[in-house]
Amino acid sequence: MLNISIVSKKNYPELKKLYGAFNVSQKGDICLAIGGDGTFIKAANDFDCPILPIRSEEKQSTGYYADVSLNDIDFIVESLKKRRYRVEELSKKIGLSYNGKKYFGINEILLRNVQEEVYFRLNYREHGKLKSLYPYVLSGDGFLITTNVGSTAYNRTAGGPIILDNKTLCLTFLSIENPLTNSMVLRSNEQIEVSIEKGRGELSYDGIGIASVGKGSKFRVRLSNKKVNAVKLDGRSEDFSDKILRIIKSKMQENHVDG
Repeated sequence: MLNISIVSKKNYPELKKLYGAFNVSQKGDICLAIGGDGTFIKAANDFDCPILPIRSEEKQSTGYYADVSLNDIDFIVESLKKRRYRVEELSKKIGLSYNGKKYFGINEILLRNVQEEVYFRLNYREHGKLKSLYPYVLSGDGFLITTNVGSTAYNRTAGGPIILDNKTLCLTFLSIENPLTNSMVLRSNEQIEVSIEKGRGELSYDGIGIASVGKGSKFRVRLSNKKVNAVKLDGRSEDFSDKILRIIKSKMQENHVDG
């Protein structure tokens, strides 16, 4: 019998079918993330096994990376029992090194200002040599660095691109007042080195706070070797346009409610 782990936004009635069909533990062969994108990110942070995202179909749960929903629970159970699925590498985790410790983000690494503007300098290493990525000290609300997984979340709302390549990092600025502040798509082996020159910022990953950083603080960001693997059920795969359509419909629904 397949061993599974479950991370669920709520105690949905459909969970009974999963507990009846599989061994459920904290060390499953795969993890079922039931809810929205936030639930998927939590599961990917907490578990090293492949993740099967399942939409809960609630208004706030767009579930961008989920090809199935709780309405498909019988199909999900049958597919898993008969091992009719495959595991695909969705992305790599983003590695952050700060103050002698390492952190790994799924959605993004974020530097956000505290009250006033935060001033920072961006460098990168090439063949072991430290080089300037941007010619000036930048000031504003901060920036985020994301992969394809997080490109549809905070990055998208901040004006950054939606990324399809799973071995790409993207740097998107937040309200920066400088001549050129377009998002930057970085090479997969790029290591960004950031130094805080003035002001204070909050450093975090996937909404999890790490530290308050001020003048003299430094940290490094790069694409790690840690994988985010997703479970894909045979015969059930959404096209990119289908996923974008769900985001559009979700936003239209939000705007209708707000109006």
